[in-house]
Amino acid sequence: MENHRLVLPEHLNHYGFLFGGHLLKWVDEFAYIAATIEYPKCNFVTIGMDRVEFKKSVRQGTILKFMVEKTKEGTTSLKYLVHVYRSNNFEESNFIFSTHVTFVRVDQHGRKIPLAD
Repeated sequence: MENHRLVLPEHLNHYGFLFGGHLLKWVDEFAYIAATIEYPKCNFVTIGMDRVEFKKSVRQGTILKFMVEKTKEGTTSLKYLVHVYRSNNFEESNFIFSTHVTFVRVDQHGRKIPLAD
């Protein structure tokens, strides 16, 4: 799944660069959307995100590309790999970072339940 986000002034820190927290929020959101589309009758919560190391800075007006793919399916959990790039191509010079986001399926009380009904 591919998504894009435009970096706006409200996403910047006092030095004029994108706050890392906004970027992590978008990574979590886009991975969640992918999980929800693949498993429409399931409720998920994020339980983890791998180590994140930003390779490039991001300024206002940058269009970010998020590439999301499922890499693992367990009994109660899913793992998605998210790659983030500056601009509209996959050139290595535009790579910002990648991380895995792990979700677990929960019932209405927040307890883990199997993916399969």
